[in-house]
Amino acid sequence: MKFGIYPGGRAGTLCSRPPDRVAIRDLIDGLAGGAPFVIREYVHFFGDATAPDVLTSLGAENELAQLTMPDEWYVEGGRELDLVVSYIPQVADVSGWLVFLDTVIERYGHLTRYLQVTLEPNFPLPLIDGSAPGVLDALTLGIPYARAALNRRGLHDVRVGFSVAEPAEWLGGDDGFWRHLSALSYQDFAAHVDYVGLGLYPDAFSPVAPRGAPGDTASLTTHALHHLRGHSLPRAHIPPSTPIHIVENGSPSGAPRSEQAQCDSLSDMLDAVLADAESLNIAQYELFSLRDADSGSTQPTGTLGIVTDTYRPKPALAVYRDVVRAAGERN
Repeated sequence: MKFGIYPGGRAGTLCSRPPDRVAIRDLIDGLAGGAPFVIREYVHFFGDATAPDVLTSLGAENELAQLTMPDEWYVEGGRELDLVVSYIPQVADVSGWLVFLDTVIERYGHLTRYLQVTLEPNFPLPLIDGSAPGVLDALTLGIPYARAALNRRGLHDVRVGFSVAEPAEWLGGDDGFWRHLSALSYQDFAAHVDYVGLGLYPDAFSPVAPRGAPGDTASLTTHALHHLRGHSLPRAHIPPSTPIHIVENGSPSGAPRSEQAQCDSLSDMLDAVLADAESLNIAQYELFSLRDADSGSTQPTGTLGIVTDTYRPKPALAVYRDVVRAAGERN
């Protein structure tokens, strides 16, 4: 299994300060320990009707100029770029979206190892793709379009996929999303999907049972993994041979939680993922995130980092580093 992380220090509209590239470089070198390591980044398609202040609120004004780090950093030292292309226009614009995919591939395709087409289109969360008009067409047309665009440029090794949020009980479930995919033939959609990503935050936004009890963080993680592989993906004609990537996983440390509780939660989630990795074909795990978006925030998304927004390590940093290093030794 490969491991990785999002380094940027932003979660939605939360970002307390600009990234410190020197600190990012040192911390990720320390995590990777010389092994291959995946770096997750995001660019967004807004369409023409989106107000400029929305772009500013998401820090998205210059995404096609540069990501968090300089271009060459993403392909040095065994790093692999996992680039998310998010679709969040206020008015459906699938034709503009396909042009944007071409633009992103022209700009970043040579740096990219994994190209994620849409971000969690299965749930209508604000400022997430599932809330955007036309998102199902953006996904189902975008996946084969991106594959063809990459092939035209000779970028045959780039893996193309999409992500969903789990567990399915959140926001009343996502049956309509999977029903839409089930109506498509294998050749029209699933045949073009190289991996399916899972965004997983079992204890971030709702109370969970105490550690060791039914309904705790570990059991919710296991439930989400098995539900995706055993229930959802077969509906979309996606076979067991298509790997799952845990593309986002995290736990907050802010009040009423603590840094030690975050550490315990991360350890439990990682143990659950590793226990099922072989049987469920889970090939990749990426933590969200390296740095807190805002360590002083009362919102859960503000404190998902394993270091604070001033780059002070939390106990969870050592937990993740030890898991990554142990995997590297096994490989």
